[in-house]
Amino acid sequence: MIKKDVIIVGGGAAGFFAAINIAEQRPDLNIAILERGKEGLTKVKISGGGRCNVTHAEFIPQELVSNYPRGEKELLGPFHKFMTGDTIEWFEKRGVALKIEDDGRIFPVSNSSQTIIDCFLNEAEKFGVEVLYNHAVRLIDKEDSDFKIKTTQGEFSAQKVLIATGSNPKIWNLLEDFGHTISQPVPSLFTFNIEDERIKGIPGVAAKDVEIKVLETGLWSEGPLLITHWGMSAPAILKLSAFGALELSKRNYKFQIEVNFIKQPFDECLETLKDLKQDLAKKTVFKSTQFDLPKRLWHQLVLASNMSIETRWADLNKTQLENFSSQLTQAVFDVDGKSTFKEEFVTAGGVNLKEVNFKTFESKYVKGLYFAGEVLNIDAVTGGFNFQNAWTGAFIAAKDIVNS
Repeated sequence: MIKKDVIIVGGGAAGFFAAINIAEQRPDLNIAILERGKEGLTKVKISGGGRCNVTHAEFIPQELVSNYPRGEKELLGPFHKFMTGDTIEWFEKRGVALKIEDDGRIFPVSNSSQTIIDCFLNEAEKFGVEVLYNHAVRLIDKEDSDFKIKTTQGEFSAQKVLIATGSNPKIWNLLEDFGHTISQPVPSLFTFNIEDERIKGIPGVAAKDVEIKVLETGLWSEGPLLITHWGMSAPAILKLSAFGALELSKRNYKFQIEVNFIKQPFDECLETLKDLKQDLAKKTVFKSTQFDLPKRLWHQLVLASNMSIETRWADLNKTQLENFSSQLTQAVFDVDGKSTFKEEFVTAGGVNLKEVNFKTFESKYVKGLYFAGEVLNIDAVTGGFNFQNAWTGAFIAAKDIVNS
C-alpha cells in the first residue's frame, strides 16, 4: 500500500491544474496523479485544432455562465472566485503568454497546445507532483478517514481524493457505490448530418449570421453556419447540439430544423424582394446576390425556388417571390444523425450537481472526496468554456484541500 496525502484521479487538464495549485501552497504534501493512459493531457493536445483553446474572453460571471447548458446556476458562485481573468493571470505568471482572437477564444501566443502541456509537466515536476501513467483505477473505498484506491499497477491510500477523469463511465460506476447518482451521458457538441440538394455541392460555404430552430421544440440558436460534406456545423449548430443534447438524443438525432439565412421575418423579406424586382428588373436573380449571403448559397436557394439561372427579376411571379422568401427565411432541412465535432468529444452527463458543494467542489456525501471538470454533469458550448469549468473547479477544490 503506497501512502499519499492527496491523490488526483485523472491526468487531464483539471487534474494537473488542481495538483499544481495544491503543491504550490503546500509543498509538504505528497501528491500523486493517477492517469489510466500511457500519457496524460490528451484532450489538451487536440483542443482548438491543436492550439488549445484555454478559455474565452468573457469577464462577467453572469454572462459567462450562459454558455453552460448544464451547470449555469451552479457555476455562478465559483466564477466569482476564479474565472477568465484569473486563468489568464495564472498562465502568464508561469510564462505562458495568451492572446484573444476576434471571436473571443483565447489561445497561447505560440498557437501550440504543447505550450500548455509543457507548462503543466514542468510545474508538476518543479513542485514534486508524482505523475503515474498506466494506472487505471479499479476500486475506490473509504475506511475511517482514509481512502483506499486500487489501480492496475498497485494500491494507494490518501486522506483526500479529487476525481478529474472527465466523462468516464467506469469511474461513474465507482462513484455510485458512494451513493452518488449519475446523469447518463449523451453527446453534447456535435454537427448535424443532412442530405439535401440545396447544400450538397457547396461544402465550405459559410453564412455569417443565421437563426435556426428545431421544429416541434423550443430550441433555437443564432450565429455563423458552415456547410460541410456531411451537413451543417459551426457555432449556430453547435449551440443547438449543446443546449438540445437531451432532447435531440430522445429523438434519436432525427428531426427537422428551420433556417433563417438572413434573420428577417418572411413578410419583411418578401417586401425587399418586391423592391428588388423593380430595381434590378433586367438582371438575372441568379447573378444578383443579396443580403450579404455567400454567392454559392444564394445560387442554391434561387434554384430551390423554382427559378432557372436565366430568370430575370422582372419576370418573377407571386409564387416565385414567396418561394424565394421562404427559402431565405424558413428553409426546412431534415437532420438524420450526427457527427463528432472535429476530434473533440463532449458529453452531457455525470455526477448529479445537487450532490456537490459548489463552494468547495466537495461531495456532499463523502468527506474528502472532490470533483473537477466534466466528471460532473456540466458541459458548455464550444469556445474554451469547458476548460474554464475545469480550471475553476480544480482551483476551488485545491484551495479547500489545502485549507481543510
